[in-house]
Amino acid sequence: MISKNQIKQVKSLHLKKFRDEEKLFIAEGIKVVNEIVTTNPEIIQQLFVTETYLKGNSNVLPENKVQYTNISEEDLKKISTQSQPNNALAVCYYFEDTAPETDFTKHFSFYLDDIRDPGNLGTILRMADWFGIGEIFCSKQSTDVYNPKTIQSAMGSFLRVKVHYCDLYEVIKKNTPVYGAVLDGENIYNTKLQNGLIIIGNEANGISDKNLKLITHPVTIPSAANSTSESLNAAMAASVICSEFFRQLR
Repeated sequence: MISKNQIKQVKSLHLKKFRDEEKLFIAEGIKVVNEIVTTNPEIIQQLFVTETYLKGNSNVLPENKVQYTNISEEDLKKISTQSQPNNALAVCYYFEDTAPETDFTKHFSFYLDDIRDPGNLGTILRMADWFGIGEIFCSKQSTDVYNPKTIQSAMGSFLRVKVHYCDLYEVIKKNTPVYGAVLDGENIYNTKLQNGLIIIGNEANGISDKNLKLITHPVTIPSAANSTSESLNAAMAASVICSEFFRQLR
């Protein structure tokens, strides 16, 4: 059974202010919760599950020695960020801050310049995980990796892909190729790519002026001749670009 104080505390984590104060975030849904339980149980502070969850996952929690609170579906709705919660919700500790490890002479990664949509960030994390990218970088104005919508759309990839918030100049090392996804860049399919850093800009305004100056290799994804679309979604553009880098370099 969940107490009124627990309900109040978990609901407060819907907001970034309180997440940052408590250093706690919410992860929801059977698939995501089970992945945390089986791979990173040490980050769980509290776990709330319904009878429906327990009937279908009877061995998962005992095998991993994870304690939980059995709650009703009605109480789960009170603490969930979703309109139709999926039987399990974990309150987890923030990840420990670590120094970046990517060697841009051997690997490529992404810098997200003022990405505001948490769904885009979560999708990019999932994409990075698929292509074996262990960490990405975000401007300090970008959306919060612990936003419940980011966690949900990342589908467990937030457990494997580290996110660093920093200014672009802090990431770039001497002679690091810096690619920027811009409309007037070189056709990416005609470009001989190198390992380096790839900038994806804000959904509405693109790459900021201060970061445009740091681009050494502007690239673009060509559209069909009869296309009338203005641009690609940020996560879609990142995925297309990542696929071409992976094809050429891996």
